[in-house]
Amino acid sequence: MDAINREILSLLQDDGRMSATDLATRVGLSLSSCHRRLRELEASGAIERYRAVVAREAVGLTFEALIFVTMSHTDLHTITAFEEAVVAIPNVVDAQRLFGEPDYMMRVLTRDIAAYQELYDTELGALPGVQRLTSTMVMKRLGAEGTVPLG
Repeated sequence: MDAINREILSLLQDDGRMSATDLATRVGLSLSSCHRRLRELEASGAIERYRAVVAREAVGLTFEALIFVTMSHTDLHTITAFEEAVVAIPNVVDAQRLFGEPDYMMRVLTRDIAAYQELYDTELGALPGVQRLTSTMVMKRLGAEGTVPLG
């Protein structure tokens, strides 16, 4: 991964719709060299996919919570069942398994606190193997979401 590839990745993180021509100009490459590097970055997995970042407020998802999950059991069957159930819940937009306590952290988006309570009572509270769920509301998001530091 050289400096030009890092610059290409950085520019695409900021604007994934940037044309190859503009990208080539910004990094000082010919169009064909830039296309070759893009294909290599995609083939290597450095670029996983292209997507639109949707403004959650624009689609009515104004409530955000972080949920910390402590599991009652950590055997393979329970963990697998829990993880499969979590990824099937559309409002869980991010989830990580953690070392130590708690076992997981999930990020959830809903339209409001009442919708969050319903989700908590009907789906989150029924997840397999859960001993305890601890929630906190997100007051404010800082910085760019989902970018990887390429410095």
